[in-house]
Amino acid sequence: MQNAAFNLMSPGPMVKKLIIVNLAVWLVLQVIVEKLILRSYPITSLFALTPKAVIEGFYLWQFGTYMFLHAINPMHVLFNMLSLYFFGSELEMRWGSRLFLTYFLVCGAGAGLFYIFGISVVGLVGGTEPMVYEQPVLGASGAVFGLLLAYGVLFGERMIFLFGAFPIKAKYFVLIIGLVEIISLVNTGFTGAIANLAHLGGIVSGALFLFGWTRFQQNRFRKGGAAGRKLKLVVNKDAVTNDPKDGPRYWN
Repeated sequence: MQNAAFNLMSPGPMVKKLIIVNLAVWLVLQVIVEKLILRSYPITSLFALTPKAVIEGFYLWQFGTYMFLHAINPMHVLFNMLSLYFFGSELEMRWGSRLFLTYFLVCGAGAGLFYIFGISVVGLVGGTEPMVYEQPVLGASGAVFGLLLAYGVLFGERMIFLFGAFPIKAKYFVLIIGLVEIISLVNTGFTGAIANLAHLGGIVSGALFLFGWTRFQQNRFRKGGAAGRKLKLVVNKDAVTNDPKDGPRYWN
């Protein structure tokens, strides 16, 4: 665990690429092509995560594409990209680019799956289609919430300045964020403009990934350890004489 305060650092190569891709998709495809040229939103309709399209039309690719689209309001994409930079850079440095990208995509897709499942359950229980059934969900927020969870787990003692003024440990920050999402979800009843259910899905997906990855690494270590115990290391080869009793000694 780290005790130093949360600080700025250079973005890793994968974090940089993700930021560039998200900003390019938002500016070129959504702002210029859709809003200014076409004045309609075929790209968003096709690639954002819409419960009706996924359930009835089997638009399964939306689980992987919705996280690269954002609302026209620039604050949406800027907030997500800043969060990706602040929390993702150190995670990529710890894990490496490949594992970091895998975790990011799993959290994003898992958040979408969690959202679709929750909406489906609400519809089945209530007997009617929820208001958000035909509304698209878009943005990297689900994946970002997964990053928040991982940061809180790996760097739980790191100090984060809430609102730029109030120092709080990362693990408590993540806990507060999770509680806020739960309270918001209960208050809105699945009808709010912010997909709190997807945010929680990112946290849950991140937790499942970290648990599974940890178990996988532990199993690999145990298997490697069993093989390693069969190896022997000579520790006094120079002391060997003709007397068998003075033969080389070994460490298992």
